[in-house]
Amino acid sequence: MAVQARARPTGRDRPALFSNGFRPFFLGGAAWAVAALALWLAVLSGAVSPFGAFDPLVWHQHEMLFGAIGAIITGFLLTAIPNWTGALPVRGRPLLALFLAWGAARLANLAGGAWVALAVETAFLAALPVMALREIVKGKNWRNLPVCALIGLFALAGLLSHLEAAADLPTGDPGRRLGLGVVLLLIGLVGGRVVPSFTRNWLVKRGVTEKRLPAPFGAFDKLALLALALALLAWVLLPGPIMGPLLVLAGFLHLVRLGRWAGHRTGGEPLVAVLHVGYAWLGAGLVLLGLAEAGLVLERAAAVHALTAGAAGTMTLAVMTRASLGHTGRTLHAGPATVAVYALVCSGALLRVLVPALPGDAVHWLGLSALLWGGAYALFCAVYGPMLVAKKAGPGG
Repeated sequence: MAVQARARPTGRDRPALFSNGFRPFFLGGAAWAVAALALWLAVLSGAVSPFGAFDPLVWHQHEMLFGAIGAIITGFLLTAIPNWTGALPVRGRPLLALFLAWGAARLANLAGGAWVALAVETAFLAALPVMALREIVKGKNWRNLPVCALIGLFALAGLLSHLEAAADLPTGDPGRRLGLGVVLLLIGLVGGRVVPSFTRNWLVKRGVTEKRLPAPFGAFDKLALLALALALLAWVLLPGPIMGPLLVLAGFLHLVRLGRWAGHRTGGEPLVAVLHVGYAWLGAGLVLLGLAEAGLVLERAAAVHALTAGAAGTMTLAVMTRASLGHTGRTLHAGPATVAVYALVCSGALLRVLVPALPGDAVHWLGLSALLWGGAYALFCAVYGPMLVAKKAGPGG
């Protein structure tokens, strides 16, 4: 009796979800942002007992930063690096293995011991800079070496965060500060490329003259990035009197930088305008954090949320919505549901920043802000999830 050989799956036969890095990691990161936030609120309200390898507050900070945002950064890198270098994207079984490693790290942090969680998460985080460096060197794409270096620092920050918890070190959270600092530097560096670039392209298509287009990258941009790096370095390593003024100066410079990118002309396309809103959160958040560290306004936690929930939260959704539409063969236009995503994340972040100044029970305001902010990511999953698990629309899909 003849035995028919099983055909090896072709690119068309593979699950679409693992055909490109942005698909599982955007969807997984957004879903985990919702789940982790819900778990944190349950612990905060007393409905659920503390759990996992971390103190509950530390777990919340770690998972939103290295879990949710870390997944989204991974999806962005796995999609951007092939565009930068011309290399084939990671797909299929290698991508599945990487995604499972990320998921295993989430479970280990949720239910495992501190040292087990450290080992599992370090394996995932260490793979990112190694993969990025390999492709950048192979493609001689030296322009993006700074991005690779930042990803290495992000992995180091995750390791430090775990060591602080596993060894119960009274170190003042430098790991999570470093991790957030890396995310903010990525917004300044990569956002400083894509925001004016996408704005320019959109305005040129509408016949806007050269004088009214975003200013090209120049000496002022380098100054703003240097100020950002120095301010964040002081915030992570050198807390003291100089830290507050440096943060305020960096925030002011990045708000001026944003003002040079013609964002006021992008109201006709929310997909472009939201990039400017996300970058505005960066500048405003730095100013607020500098003032908070000096004891002048708000409390430090509220100012930090301007950078996490505001800058990182808005910018990740801005990038995910645009990349998901473009890389799945759809028109680059924000429909009503996408606009609702942007409105929810910004209103949730704003409310979280204002909680200390609002009357009444702070827990109720925290719950409402979490409902709005988490709702943005839940709506992203509902609207964009079907796109991310389906084959590319149009010819060649």
